[in-house]
Amino acid sequence: MAKSKVLYGLLSFVMIGMSAGAILQFVLFRRMEENTGKFHWKNDADARILRTGLVKQEVISWSPRIFLYHNFLSPEECDYLIAIARPRLGKSTVVDVNTGKGVESKVRTSTSMFLTSAERNYPMIEAIEKRISAYAMIPVENGELLQVLRYEPGQFYRPHHDYFADEFNVKRGGQRVATFLMYLAEGMQGGETFFPWVGEGTCSCGGEEKRGTCIKPHKGDALLFWSQKLDGTVDPTTSHGSCAVLEGEKWSATKWLRQREFS
Repeated sequence: MAKSKVLYGLLSFVMIGMSAGAILQFVLFRRMEENTGKFHWKNDADARILRTGLVKQEVISWSPRIFLYHNFLSPEECDYLIAIARPRLGKSTVVDVNTGKGVESKVRTSTSMFLTSAERNYPMIEAIEKRISAYAMIPVENGELLQVLRYEPGQFYRPHHDYFADEFNVKRGGQRVATFLMYLAEGMQGGETFFPWVGEGTCSCGGEEKRGTCIKPHKGDALLFWSQKLDGTVDPTTSHGSCAVLEGEKWSATKWLRQREFS
């Protein structure tokens, strides 16, 4: 009887803690949603870095947590990232769960490149990373190197998870907590970001009607989604993919954020 009471007490404590955490998270994001562009920063330089008054938040889903930030990047920032990446593109890879290394796969057909550690100190890159950190509320040093990707007609990335299933990558800063996906170009057909487990309706994914939620890329917009639940476990409903591009080119940049400082 005594053991049952102790167990019940522990379960109650955990459930109350999780509920309180969920409520706090809701309140924080609600305040961000209502006050986006109205924060009071230390100086005008901070306001410019964070694009105060320009970024507008849209809640895509609360479970899993997915948020769309309109005008997150300026047109100049988008063009700058493309200019850096274009001459250095190579075949995109996926993580091998047995070795933790990147390998080519038919499920991912884009080209991509990673910025270097030195390039993180470039003023425009540094500003983008500070902005990501502020909106995700995760330290800059927890972020992996920024990846820039290009999808040409017919290229895609099948639904997948951003969190790791191998033990090798987790050693370098812990599990991936969240993903910031930024759209750098306009005018393509297809190329939507597809979440098959989000929403109850259907959407157009590369010209095909599929059940789930699709985010249409627009230059300067950014998508933030959390790969972990509030209790710290991975969230399988964050499975997502990049629908096939039908016309034009899709350019995007990805910043993965870890539990701890990334090394």
